Amino acid sequence: MTPDPKDTDPDDASRKGAGRDIPLPDARPPRAFFGRRKGHPLRRHHGDLVATLLPRLAVDLAAPPPVPLAALFATPVARVRMEIGFGGGEHLVAQAAAEPDAGFIGCEPFVNGMAQALALIEANRLGNIRLHHGDATEVLAWLPDAALTRLDLLYPDPWPKRRHWKRRFVQDDNVAALARVLADGGEFRFATDWSDYAAWTLERLLRSPAFAWTAERADDWRRPWAGWTRTRYEAKAVREGRTPCYLVFRRVARG
Repeated sequence: MTPDPKDTDPDDASRKGAGRDIPLPDARPPRAFFGRRKGHPLRRHHGDLVATLLPRLAVDLAAPPPVPLAALFATPVARVRMEIGFGGGEHLVAQAAAEPDAGFIGCEPFVNGMAQALALIEANRLGNIRLHHGDATEVLAWLPDAALTRLDLLYPDPWPKRRHWKRRFVQDDNVAALARVLADGGEFRFATDWSDYAAWTLERLLRSPAFAWTAERADDWRRPWAGWTRTRYEAKAVREGRTPCYLVFRRVARG
């Protein structure tokens, strides 16, 4: 694993794309998302996709979740997965294309990343993805119990400064939320290139009685799981000499 991070902020431009002024929801939960949401202007087609395709794919959090949750998708699906902070959508779209019988909910607050994902969804003509342009905690609070078979958090912002650790997504309250929405035997998968965040996540998941770490040998966290699609953040980490870490936790059966 990588050395402990220095007391400097990560490269916001690479981890946190953004875009032109797109209206964002006004109401936010008490634990609001930290970071920028917009930056350089979108290309015309990307802007058109945000204006026209995103509303058709957006999860309506003002309405109760459908029963069953699989009814959320335009095509029939047998199970539902979720990805938190999907960046440019490379992994999300590749997974949805590889598993057409699964439905995917993707959450991303940065408008440039959302626009890039929309372009990939359009190009691949996928009907098994729904999106939330905002904080993933809003979707977690909306989901019914035991609704998901898998939840991915890949290369989240590590917030390396000690005073910013409270901004990390992996906190005890969010671990409890993950445990509530994951079905028995479901998996939470986490990837990072920051050793401190890997240790932080391992500590919090291991102290939760709802999760069991699945690793049996060192390669289980040194190598990506089957079906992995490399993201731009992982490629950047490898170029800069940081070693990725892959953690998989299984939801323990409810008593």
